[in-house]
Amino acid sequence: MLVSAKEMLQKAKAGQYAVGQFNINNLEWTKAILQTAQECNSPVILGVSEGAAKYMSGYNTVVGMVVNMIKDLNITVPVALHLDHGSFDHCYKCIEAGFSSVMFDGSHYPIDENVAKTKQLVADANAKGISVEAEVGSIGGEEDGVVGTGDIADPQECKAIADLGIDFLAAGIGNIHGKYPANWAGLSFDTLDEIQKLTGDMPLVLHGGTGIPLEMIKKAISLGVAKINVNTECQLAFADATRKYIEAGKDLEGKGFDPRKLLAPGVEAIKASVKEKMEIFGSIGKA
Repeated sequence: MLVSAKEMLQKAKAGQYAVGQFNINNLEWTKAILQTAQECNSPVILGVSEGAAKYMSGYNTVVGMVVNMIKDLNITVPVALHLDHGSFDHCYKCIEAGFSSVMFDGSHYPIDENVAKTKQLVADANAKGISVEAEVGSIGGEEDGVVGTGDIADPQECKAIADLGIDFLAAGIGNIHGKYPANWAGLSFDTLDEIQKLTGDMPLVLHGGTGIPLEMIKKAISLGVAKINVNTECQLAFADATRKYIEAGKDLEGKGFDPRKLLAPGVEAIKASVKEKMEIFGSIGKA
């Protein structure tokens, strides 16, 4: 059964650790992340972007796969299914399909419109026990065609959005999606500190968790970050392991071309990446 991300993130913030949101792209991804969460006794958030949902044929398919996989694999740790960077319309499509959490990315709207839309969504989602994440200050890099420059969020705007009853807040502090460039300036901890002071117990979210140095992640968690999003890292690990398998000619040996064999090294690589992140975030044993 899916749960909202609200309680797991409140516990994480109080306990000074973070829960990982790992984005899913297909059955292999989903299974690898769920099994690792169970093995590590860690709560987990499965992130789904609009593009990934479309690739998997739609939100109903995603919900069906995740809910039944939890059942068939006997997953007992808390699992939230979360729309990542959702448009206003798609948040409602996900609520209808059975997601347990949604992110409304209204960061590109003028603040007044972002506030009005967030308010309406919070009222409708909360009535169904679904958690809501909102964003202030766009996250840099590109994710499924959504390009952000890596703005630094205005702490006062963060407070205005946090006060609308959302459950957790993504604030841009110089973080970006994808690989970090060599000239990246790092995270703005002063901004993060100020945001936390104004938003109190609100769990904060760090997008673009791939490639942020370990000490920065630890510091961000100490300043109220309770959810860290990881996507690119698992994709790179999967691609690397798959390439090695094919370059070694394993797909030409016996039935090595069978997708179950061909994709197995990639799945193991995802599991290793997820476990490593859960160790860094401090969520192991927290289910």
